[in-house]
Amino acid sequence: MKQSIHEKECFLNSSEKIRLAAVGDLHCNKSSKGTLRAFFSQADQSADILLLCGDLTDYGLSEEAYILSEELSAARIPVIAVLGNHDFETDNENEVKRILGEAGVRILDGDACEVNGVGFAGVKGFCGGYGQRSLGHWGEPAIKHFVDEAIRETLKLEAALAKLRTDHRIALLHYSPIEATVRGEPLEIYPFLGTSRLEEPLMRYPVDAVFHGHAHRGSLEGRTVNNIPVYNVAKPLLQRTFPDQPPFKIIDIPLSVSSDNVTPLR
Repeated sequence: MKQSIHEKECFLNSSEKIRLAAVGDLHCNKSSKGTLRAFFSQADQSADILLLCGDLTDYGLSEEAYILSEELSAARIPVIAVLGNHDFETDNENEVKRILGEAGVRILDGDACEVNGVGFAGVKGFCGGYGQRSLGHWGEPAIKHFVDEAIRETLKLEAALAKLRTDHRIALLHYSPIEATVRGEPLEIYPFLGTSRLEEPLMRYPVDAVFHGHAHRGSLEGRTVNNIPVYNVAKPLLQRTFPDQPPFKIIDIPLSVSSDNVTPLR
């Protein structure tokens, strides 16, 4: 079994910074065995922490989660993740969490953790649209339930961000909090790719960067209204845009606190 993420060392580079590698939408399925190990080995060699932005599996099946956990054994660095909509497809998300957790993956769902002075807050997020075109909490009960889900995910993100006391903070999502990084997708599906409700906690609790996936044909980067960089790291988008590079986004965070372990925040 893979070593617990709480016991793993964070392998730091010599320049006193932490290098993050982020990717989403792996969509690991039954035929993925043996196909992701080299990719995770590249991430292991390129970064100190690997961030996975949802849609870890294709149908949320236990078999898919077991395959992914085996492939992830090539990554000796800490792995922090959120789930995506595909991971909920078969109502098996708790089992997916358990399997990946036993493999050492720290899955965030409205909670936070720290690695070497960098704080990470994560949540899946939800849809609903952007700006003045966001779906309102009005009308039929089904519409209100839909909007309530977006509000719940937003409150979970805010609660996670509020726990962080680190100098450097990262937000990890599956759905996009801004419209800019979904541009390129068909306009008709924008409301199903995220919601600007998720941007509101980022204005109250600013972070160094936001990573999300989900928008396979979106745009690579945008900014919140308070100028926080938001990166769309959907694997299909990265592969299509940079066909000669490993499909993960790399950013560097200055190291401010020395600690060898991942510390969950309660």
